Amino acid sequence: MVLGRTNDIVLYRQLVARGVNEYLVAPFEVVDFLRAISQLFRMPGAKPLGRLIGVVGAKGGVGASTIAHNLAWSLASITEMATIIADFDLAFGTAALNYNQDPPQGVADAVFDPERVDATLVDRVLSKCGDRLSLLAAPATLDRILDFSETSFDTLLDAMRAAAPWTVLDIPHVWSGWARRTLLAADEMAVVANPDLANLRNAKNLIDFLKGARPHDHPPRLVLNAVGMMKRPEIATAEFAKTVEIAPIAVIPHDAKLFGSAANNGQMIAEIEPKGKVAQIFAGLASAVAGRREQAKTRKGFFDPLVGRFARTRA
Repeated sequence: MVLGRTNDIVLYRQLVARGVNEYLVAPFEVVDFLRAISQLFRMPGAKPLGRLIGVVGAKGGVGASTIAHNLAWSLASITEMATIIADFDLAFGTAALNYNQDPPQGVADAVFDPERVDATLVDRVLSKCGDRLSLLAAPATLDRILDFSETSFDTLLDAMRAAAPWTVLDIPHVWSGWARRTLLAADEMAVVANPDLANLRNAKNLIDFLKGARPHDHPPRLVLNAVGMMKRPEIATAEFAKTVEIAPIAVIPHDAKLFGSAANNGQMIAEIEPKGKVAQIFAGLASAVAGRREQAKTRKGFFDPLVGRFARTRA
């Protein structure tokens, strides 16, 4: 795409001959720029671009990894598209256990040698968990120190975008340069929290940060997990939502037997109780993330939601 001030057909033809897809003549509005980009992504032959869905816990032990793994399973099932679940907790990740897999390769092979990362390498290190779901597992070993630079995961994220329409990132509860950068790189963010005071504080801090750092992206999603645990004092869902200024997209009830059985058997909730309440909650969460609840009948471009948001703002 080229931006310029000369409105000349000869110039336009010269640019097209050189491989330019679009030429915008100034002055133009931001919404015009976004609409032009959106059109490029729905042009015949346009390179596919997958979406990254980041899942992070507001506090350690809130079940964010379990949410991420079941979300990926539901995304693959509902959209019937290729989906990757990437476990970025390299030292203690549980994705391989939860999917009952023992892959010889995974995230470490790509992160420790980013110059070798391409579509071929990503395909080689993925482990199949189903017809449409693939796992990029964490090594879950302590045989080396896992200190990463801020840009260590950039090449891998780009490769996964090109490899599948959906990639769910299981991001550990750490605050480092690479984790922060990964949060900001994701197209959608889900913050998982339990209904207690520490989670409320952390969730608000995290959501406020993401809103401020990504003002033109979709607001982060809030998932309340393990709600209704017997004899545990809890903050009411409405009060939690009021404080963080986001209504939860999913409220998952505490069910120690169901989640414990799934974890011990290396299965997803939908495999154990496909018609159960919790499985339906995960299906609804996947539908919302995929845009199925608000999907229009006509095909939309990748940046169309941004176009609409800017148009409403100007109105």
